[in-house]
Amino acid sequence: MIVACLDLEGVLVPEIWIAFAEKTGIEKLRLTTRDIPDYNELMRGRLEILNENNLLLSDIQEVIKGIAPLEGAKEFLSWLESEFQVIILSDTFNQFAGPLMAQLDYPTLFCHDLIIDETGKINDFQLRIPDAKTKAVKALQGLNLKVIAAGDSYNDTGMLKQAEAGILFRAPDNVIEEFPQFPLTKTYKEFKQTFIETAKNL
Repeated sequence: MIVACLDLEGVLVPEIWIAFAEKTGIEKLRLTTRDIPDYNELMRGRLEILNENNLLLSDIQEVIKGIAPLEGAKEFLSWLESEFQVIILSDTFNQFAGPLMAQLDYPTLFCHDLIIDETGKINDFQLRIPDAKTKAVKALQGLNLKVIAAGDSYNDTGMLKQAEAGILFRAPDNVIEEFPQFPLTKTYKEFKQTFIETAKNL
């Protein structure tokens, strides 16, 4: 059996923090794991910015309500689920994901949690486990499953290397150049075809 493990943001839905940066006008919030490989460093910086600007969880959730899946994403995911078992492995947070998962018909999602105080301020974040995506793929392989992993950012490359096969989807040039071993897809049609061809070779 083959399991497809997908990243969420940049693959199925727009980047939440970029949408929030556009809403607030805070350019530094546009930084993602495409720019900063160290996720802990990235999140610490985000929390500092939120604190400095008195921004609450509710402010981010209000922006998320206006985010829709990328064009073609829902149809692609529906096809993928008809062919493989599918797990979304994301570095987003449960407090963000609900409205987006509803629009994708609630696929299985493994992600992290935010630590919120009584005022709605985000005090900290709790990773489910360090390098969660890679370890999830390794655990699935421990169940004698084969994994095709797909993502777009630095924080996806660990699971892409761990999996039997990895695919990049709409990755930035810096990631493409650093990880040339992974096939690059730019449309959902290409993405689908690459999954089909990859599965045949496993």
